[in-house]
Amino acid sequence: MRKAIALVAVVLSLCLAPFALRAQTPPPKETAVFAGGCFWCVEEAFEKVPGVLTAVSGYIGGTVANPTYEQVASKATGHAEAVEVTYDPSKVSYEQLVDWFWRNIDPFDEAGQFCDKGSPYRSGIHYRGDAQKKIAEASKAALETSGRFRQKIVTEIVPAGTFYPAEDYHQDYYKKNPNRYQYYKFACRRADRLEQIWGKPAAPKTLTQ
Repeated sequence: MRKAIALVAVVLSLCLAPFALRAQTPPPKETAVFAGGCFWCVEEAFEKVPGVLTAVSGYIGGTVANPTYEQVASKATGHAEAVEVTYDPSKVSYEQLVDWFWRNIDPFDEAGQFCDKGSPYRSGIHYRGDAQKKIAEASKAALETSGRFRQKIVTEIVPAGTFYPAEDYHQDYYKKNPNRYQYYKFACRRADRLEQIWGKPAAPKTLTQ
C-alpha cells in the first residue's frame, strides 16, 4: 500500500513539474526610455498599458551624475524629465510603446510640453540599441509622411545615456496625490491638446488584444 501511494506521488510530481516550473519562471523583461514633459503624466500613461511591468520617473540626457530635481529644474544640467518603462515583450512590443508615446505628447512643441517649458521638458525617444533606433525612426517617418500634420515633428530620437531615477516623492505621484495631480493636468490643458492633435482618447494597442 505504501509503495502504491509513493508511486502515485512520484507520478503526480512529474505531471505537475512543468506547471510549477512555468509558475516560477519570471516574465521576460525589456526597457525603454521616453521623455514627454512632466514625468508624472508620462508615468501614468505607460502604467495603463497591459504588459508594462514598471514605469519609473527620472532624468536623462544631462552632464551631471545623480542630479536632483532642483538641479534639473534649474536647466543647468541638460537633463530631461523621462520615464524608464520595463515591459514584457510577449505582451506589448516596443513599436506599440512608441505609438502610445506619440499619442501622449505634443510632438510639435519646441519649447517643452503643454504648460511646462524649457529643456527639462523637451520630448524625446531615448533608444537602447539599433533595433529600438530603427523602430523609433520608422515611426517618426511614418507620421511625417502621413499627410496628417502640417507642422514639423521636433521630438528628438537619441541614444539613451544614463537614466537616473527621480526622488521617491515623484514616483507614482498621480496615485499618492490624486487631487493635486488632476488639478495640474487640468490647468495645463494636457488632455485638450492631446485630443486636438490625436483625436478622442483610445486604449493602447498590445499583443494580447
